[in-house]
Amino acid sequence: MGQFVKGAWPLLLGMLLLMVGNGMHGTLLGIRGEAAGFSTFEMSMVMSAYFVGFLGGSRMTPELIRRVGHVRVFAAMASMISAVLILYPTLEHPVAWIAGRTLMGLCFSGVYVTAESWLNNAATNDTRGKALSIYMMVQMFGIVAAQGMLTIPDATGFLLFVIPSVLVSISFAPILLSVSPTPAFDTTKPMSLKELFNNSPLGVVGMFLLGGVFSAQFGMSAVFATRAGLNLSELSLFVAAFYVGATVFQYPLGWMSDRLDRRILIMFVAAIGAAGAMMGFWAGDNYQMLLVAALFIGGFSNPLYSMLIAHANDFLEYEDMAAASGGLVFVNGVGAIAGPLITGWMMDAIGPRGYFIYLVIPLAALGLYAGYRTTRRPAAPVDETGSYTAVMPTASVVAVEVAQEVAIEIAMEEEQEAAAG
Repeated sequence: MGQFVKGAWPLLLGMLLLMVGNGMHGTLLGIRGEAAGFSTFEMSMVMSAYFVGFLGGSRMTPELIRRVGHVRVFAAMASMISAVLILYPTLEHPVAWIAGRTLMGLCFSGVYVTAESWLNNAATNDTRGKALSIYMMVQMFGIVAAQGMLTIPDATGFLLFVIPSVLVSISFAPILLSVSPTPAFDTTKPMSLKELFNNSPLGVVGMFLLGGVFSAQFGMSAVFATRAGLNLSELSLFVAAFYVGATVFQYPLGWMSDRLDRRILIMFVAAIGAAGAMMGFWAGDNYQMLLVAALFIGGFSNPLYSMLIAHANDFLEYEDMAAASGGLVFVNGVGAIAGPLITGWMMDAIGPRGYFIYLVIPLAALGLYAGYRTTRRPAAPVDETGSYTAVMPTASVVAVEVAQEVAIEIAMEEEQEAAAG
């Protein structure tokens, strides 16, 4: 494992800086949009645009990499991200921000695809699982650290846009100057959605609903906080609480996922997440309760992403798992586009607390549907289910495929050990 870190530290450092830039700019736009007088609906359009671009980028980037190579794609995408960050404060108009967010989503998707294929190439079969865990922790740390940097004065000036732009510009220097070889690139042709749904209805429906939940956390939490009147330090801590919760609960829930009927666990985890959202709704001006609500929402919704992938794997052959990952990521992306738009509409209709009402709906629907699916077919025996492998909802299809490879390797090792025993 030490050899992996030694070889991959430029990539990990670069991704850390990128995630600080991404996490910082998403929250900053929520703050700056309020100062510029954007309506809630306009901000929901801005935030949704990121996921439109992200979904498009996940489809376009593999072909770009095949045509011009990893290095050119990574450099071009990161350069455009840096440029758009500088343009935001000079073009304070909803249409300009929607276009910028779309381009940002497309470019970040391309950067993730490129970096994650490098990550996969740097790891071996023995270190791939740990490498994925380190990568995920770096992503989480970057997003949380970004919220702390927002407390630097000048939220309505240029400085806080310059900082993420500089970080993104610096981020690709250690990667492009690294001696790590450029990996061969290949992605698996996605399984059709109809076939994927026939194999795992809960996996498909759950990923769609969860896409809306995650995009509301990632895109609209800062919008809610500004509309609710939180000051800058309160806002940054509120947004960070979602990701702190995700980090704290990821592995305990993953451990339980490998030992229980996943459908029942998904039902209870989604229900607890919905209860956390209701806590946020009833919190009113109680800031401490808002933080606890964010901690529970993030802590119990983000691990559902990996649980649903593992659940889908329980009903797939090994050779189909990688193909299924593309379909699951696509469905999640479609749900993510809808999330901010519905959230914005509900906040306009109900007020800022409509943010939490929105989060309750998909989480409760997921819990109910998981409960319904327990009545439709027997549970897979726990000793025959696939392994839970933690992966971030921000990950591209490449990282999800890597997680599938890890799950397959673990399952095959367990089968060999069982046969030997």
